[in-house]
Amino acid sequence: MTGIWGIVNVTPDSFSDGGRYLDVDSAVARGLKLRADGATVLDIGGESTRPGAKRVDAATEQSRVIPVIEQLAATGVALSIDTINASTASAAVRAGARIVNDVSGGLADPEMRAAVAESGADYAIGHWRGFSDDMYARADYHRIAREVAGELQERLGEAAAAGIAPSRVILDPGIGFAKAGAQNWDLLRGLDDIVALGPRVLIGTSRKRFLAETLGQADADVTEQRRDLATAVTSALALRAGVWAVRVHDVAATRDALAIAHAWEGR
Repeated sequence: MTGIWGIVNVTPDSFSDGGRYLDVDSAVARGLKLRADGATVLDIGGESTRPGAKRVDAATEQSRVIPVIEQLAATGVALSIDTINASTASAAVRAGARIVNDVSGGLADPEMRAAVAESGADYAIGHWRGFSDDMYARADYHRIAREVAGELQERLGEAAAAGIAPSRVILDPGIGFAKAGAQNWDLLRGLDDIVALGPRVLIGTSRKRFLAETLGQADADVTEQRRDLATAVTSALALRAGVWAVRVHDVAATRDALAIAHAWEGR
């Protein structure tokens, strides 16, 4: 069965739900709701990676996420920490996280790979070409799926050199990160190139701008409900491409879409 990662943004400025779950109690309640809806992993983040987002210091990030992780870990749910900071990754694993989800693939913080190797956590490596404030300036590709696969192969080798076995690695092609508009669709159509690298593959399309663009309306005019429906469709299609897990805001919608897709395929 395809796994579902439920997103818990403990931030004031995430592009979709920033500020809704900023305090510990609301973030924990959100996580428990997503788990009840069918999430297999809860991905806890304390720094927005939306386009143009401003960086926050690691101490602020940790003050947001560590109390949430501690409370959710006590319930037995599997947790991931969404961070590009090595110190936050280490603190989160000590608090109970089992996965480090680094959208930068180790490029943002030179200490990250060593921290993950020492922690024993699994490592989700994202495809990344720079920080949020200028990532679209780097969205230059000729054959995007092959180029992204090649860069992820490099990150995989760097992780192995740091002592992180391929069996601990999850690869994320970074939909929306240094990829604009139709480039995301080109990458999704080429998921075979990513899956062929060997490690588990995670996809995150949830509520992203390219979905709204595809629906033919201004980004601000497409409701969350419509974005979640579009996300559920991409999740079902990702299943057919051999993706291991999808990362979403609306777990229930994706759970239902995946159940239908599994039934279609006779699983």
